[in-house]
Amino acid sequence: MTELVSYDEALATYDPVLGFEVHVELNTKTKMFSDAPNEFGDLPNTNVTPVCLGLPGVLPVVNKAAVESSIRLGLALNCQIAPVSHFARKNYFYPDTPKNFQTSQYDEPIAFDGYLDIELSDGEVFRVEIERAHMEEDAGKLTHVGGSTGRIQGAEYSLVDYNRAGVPLVEIVTKPIVGAGERAAELARAYVTAIRDIVKALDVSDARMERGNVRCDANVSLMPKGATTFGTRTETKNVNSTRAVENAVRHEIERQAAVLNGGGTITQETRHWHEDTKSTTAGRPKSDADDYRYFPEPDLVPVVTDAEWIEELRATLPEMPAVRRKRLQAEWGYADKEFRDVVNAGLLEAIEETIAAGATPAAARKWWMGEISRLANVREVEPAALGVAPADVVDLEALIGEKKINDKIAKQVLEFIADGEGKAGEIVEKRGLAVVSDEGALGAAVDAAIAANPDVVEKIKAGKMQAIGALIGPVMGATRGQADAGAVRSMILERLGV
Repeated sequence: MTELVSYDEALATYDPVLGFEVHVELNTKTKMFSDAPNEFGDLPNTNVTPVCLGLPGVLPVVNKAAVESSIRLGLALNCQIAPVSHFARKNYFYPDTPKNFQTSQYDEPIAFDGYLDIELSDGEVFRVEIERAHMEEDAGKLTHVGGSTGRIQGAEYSLVDYNRAGVPLVEIVTKPIVGAGERAAELARAYVTAIRDIVKALDVSDARMERGNVRCDANVSLMPKGATTFGTRTETKNVNSTRAVENAVRHEIERQAAVLNGGGTITQETRHWHEDTKSTTAGRPKSDADDYRYFPEPDLVPVVTDAEWIEELRATLPEMPAVRRKRLQAEWGYADKEFRDVVNAGLLEAIEETIAAGATPAAARKWWMGEISRLANVREVEPAALGVAPADVVDLEALIGEKKINDKIAKQVLEFIADGEGKAGEIVEKRGLAVVSDEGALGAAVDAAIAANPDVVEKIKAGKMQAIGALIGPVMGATRGQADAGAVRSMILERLGV
């Protein structure tokens, strides 16, 4: 195994060139070319028709809903929509492709020449140009049985499920991406995240990467600093999380740099990503377009669009994620860094829901970015999985505003909410956590603190007001933190005649 060089060392010597092919499964009711159900998780080989299985004599029919979803996605990617596009046969032999070809689009895709402006973690914007977004059908799914990795290497046998065969796909292909430098891996993650967010906003896909609804093939090559000719690329296939895409690009940069530094050459090939080892291994030699022997699909007519249809579909587009983020930041009044921190933490939706439930933007951000995130980190779960709902934050803020609890008690209540003990008000009552407001009990605690600290009293009377904390502390301790610190301070000053 090649010993890797560090990421920084690799980028000091080489410039990375990236390219991404993101496959988006559409959530139409039926498949791309047949009326077979498009459902995830059903029993193997139950959502199939003769068309899915490539049986002799069958003819495909294009799914209009899939075409419309493809056009809407193309528009969201700032693409041109082709007046006429054609399907083609992409020929290759593999058990999960029963026809021995994939119906796809080649030289005449439905959408082309688009772009996305990708915002990185510090606010820098990087434009990624999109070459094409074309329609095609998905392959079936192979399950390799035996062996330790679940891959074909070492497996005893393989099972094939054709339920996925024929599911509508849009493949989004970028132009070569140069100039990302040390931010190449971060850009990879941000780009795939942006695609996922767009298809979710459009509601054209379930966009669950763990199910393969969105998959990324990441192309990486290196060229020496100052060179203008691209290096030989590798294609890491079917990466199914945004973090894995980032790690796969980083690993390939480090691996390819090590090979080149050692005088070796890069093989043009597909590679497999291994999440457990955070590394890639060789797949098969990478085919070029000529190897697939594309030719026009004789059984399908061209897809013809017109301006009126396109504009009708454009009118259905929702607010795009990037536009929505700018609007929300303006509405909430967050500074640039504050808002970026929220987005980078993955808490935008939680904070939006909390504000919609009645919290102020400042309070929503305080709780989700502060105590909720801290507690989630301690418990090793995502904040959304902690068990705290937006309404709980609103309840806590209301109890603080009514002076029934203070911030310290609110943090305790939050933990009990996360433990499933109920709503904030119920917990405060059941556990006796309300702020001590009885003047008799509070006055007794204040008097005891004054009597026990005559030196502190003299400092306060001499004008050294910062010393008052030495009296407030014992009172808060005597009331188990359930006194209002402001009320305690006022009572101390009143007692001392200051």
